[in-house]
Amino acid sequence: MLKAKVSLRNHNLEFISSIFLSFIAGLLLSDIKISGTVSFLNISIAGAVNPLSSLAVLVGSLIKYVATSQLHKNIIIICSMVFIILCKLIFDINLSSRQTGIITAVSTFLSGLLVALIIDEIFFKVIFYLVYAIMAGFTASFINLTCDSLKHKKIIDLKSAVSCAYAIVYVGIIASFSSFDLFDLNIGRITGAAITLIALHHYSYIGGILCGALTICGLFLSSYETGLPFVLLPISGLLAGYLHKNNTAVISIFFISINFIFFIITGIFTDIFNFVFEIVISTLIFTAVSPLLSDKWIITEKSSKEINDIISQQMSFLASSIAVVRNDSKKISDYLSTINSSDDDCDTACQNVCRHCHNRLFCWYNNYDMTKSGFKKLTDMGEPKIEKFPYELEECIYKDKLALEFAKQYRNKLTARLIETKLSESRELLFEQIKITEDIIHSASQKVDIRYSESISKNVKEKLEKYNFYVSKVVAYYNSQNRLLLELYFSADDTPKNFERICDIISDEVKLKLDYSEPVYSGKEVRIRVFETTQYKLDVYSASMCATNSEETGDYFTTFSDGTGNGYVVLSDGMGSGKNASLESRMVVTMFKKLINSGVEHSSAIKLINSIMLTKSSDEAFATLDVIKINLDTAYLTIIKSGASATLIRHNNQVIKISSTTFPIGIVNEADTYSRNFEFDPNDIILMFSDGISENQYHNIKELLLCSNDLRFIVDEICRKARNYSETNVDDDITVIGMKLIEQ
Repeated sequence: MLKAKVSLRNHNLEFISSIFLSFIAGLLLSDIKISGTVSFLNISIAGAVNPLSSLAVLVGSLIKYVATSQLHKNIIIICSMVFIILCKLIFDINLSSRQTGIITAVSTFLSGLLVALIIDEIFFKVIFYLVYAIMAGFTASFINLTCDSLKHKKIIDLKSAVSCAYAIVYVGIIASFSSFDLFDLNIGRITGAAITLIALHHYSYIGGILCGALTICGLFLSSYETGLPFVLLPISGLLAGYLHKNNTAVISIFFISINFIFFIITGIFTDIFNFVFEIVISTLIFTAVSPLLSDKWIITEKSSKEINDIISQQMSFLASSIAVVRNDSKKISDYLSTINSSDDDCDTACQNVCRHCHNRLFCWYNNYDMTKSGFKKLTDMGEPKIEKFPYELEECIYKDKLALEFAKQYRNKLTARLIETKLSESRELLFEQIKITEDIIHSASQKVDIRYSESISKNVKEKLEKYNFYVSKVVAYYNSQNRLLLELYFSADDTPKNFERICDIISDEVKLKLDYSEPVYSGKEVRIRVFETTQYKLDVYSASMCATNSEETGDYFTTFSDGTGNGYVVLSDGMGSGKNASLESRMVVTMFKKLINSGVEHSSAIKLINSIMLTKSSDEAFATLDVIKINLDTAYLTIIKSGASATLIRHNNQVIKISSTTFPIGIVNEADTYSRNFEFDPNDIILMFSDGISENQYHNIKELLLCSNDLRFIVDEICRKARNYSETNVDDDITVIGMKLIEQ
């Protein structure tokens, strides 16, 4: 629900912003000229945006034309935008970029053709309108393409085919800005030079020469006189780009100097100080803005998607191969347990007893059927007794030896059966552990929606080394929410003690407010995650009471963040109460936290913990596990349970009860886990309980949730009254945990 609300709010904000910006664009761009001709940019913008925004462009243009008494001179532009709006209302609003361009071009040409027919213009004027319409259509298509890319990716993607559209739009923006002067200073030249500086600083000489060339295209498109003074800007960007590793002051001084020399070389002496002043203003803008920019909003590097796909495929194949080995091992084990059965009891007894008897030929030759029947009855008797001997063997002279032999075989069979049972349990546990390994590898093979930042990784590593923090590897990337995360790997021998200091250094480097997660130790390495703060944070409050005759509660809980944007609240209730129960619950929670922070998916983590609890000792030990997982970027809620009590959620003034019939951890070989996703928003409250809270109290808890927003009051009140609602006289530990989301 929260995601829907946020999406709707963002959509409304985007819609209103689009209308407002379209109106401003129509107001400002309606009378600018490109190469001496009235610009088609307001037509292209009207064609690229939604119908209401197109209407806003038309209104802005009309206001400007009326205010400047230029309405009669721009009737073709007005007519073109009217046609475009009508087409958008008639056809589907969600038009493709190509369809947008076609509609814009056709509308513009028809408007020009209509005016030409009315005023009886010559044929060559119609050709001009055709070329004008085609340019307007292409520009509209490119603007629509860039807008769609920004809307879906939330970043400027310069590594794909859309980069061409961005280049065309940039040229159009520079050409438009070039029509405006402020105190004899050209806005387009200042903007283009500043962007060229930013590009060369972040992307070396390649960024400098590309942005410089595109800027010159925009300036010359505006007019020859506007572009001529800055004709060597691409060369300035190329030369200054080799200094991109230096600080902004060095780059600025060099950029001003080289452009001053180029002004003299090209023979521009008139207004040379104005041009130099424009370059100086550009460097001031660059110095102020460049440190605030990063590759967060722009993609220029080729994605490592292909490599990630290969690694993902290899790991997935590895998991499948392990599954095949496990299944084959099971078949072989089942087959061996079948063929390794003991020899027939009757034959064994005959060999051990009857071979010493002088009557064996008489018994087994003359009375074979009767003797065989008697032996089978002895086998079925388990431990035979002389007084209950089969009548078929009444004449046997070695009854006592036969009884001892069959009793011995019976005991051996019981022992073998017990050993086989133990082996079978061990095999099942082994196969389950192999399956857990498959799940872990398979979950690690899942593709993740992240974008690696090589520049930030490199810069952070160098910055930390300046402060004598020697990190073996820095991995910086943006997640699906475009939030920066960094993983820092230290050698176990060089583990820093002050992680907060490291976080502050990185925050200063990337100019963002960062936080960090707890360190995770793997033996040889230590990893910490430093991350840009999430949209939400968890407000958690708890209350607990020990059982009456216990000094220590058997319940244990913790809260933590995995550093990727997920917040966890984990509660475990150990068997019984006291120290042993506390040890079991603490062990389960601690292992779960370590596995999650190490990157193990929650279902695999629970299976692994279950396996450890089953084999840690010969004593019976189990504990429940109750987990709340919330994505602090999107408020996506996941509830995970293994034998835990019910959880209550207040959502939209309704109380939802979530319960499961799963077993606690440490009882059965195959861990049974319940997992479910829910809607959640900052006004909701979640309550978790240990087994000490009776379901008789849920009605009272529901009333509390519906009547109060005070988390502390609700939790304390539930804990205080818990004993009064107990169904039995059995006293148990009580733990109540309440939580809600807070926007940061």
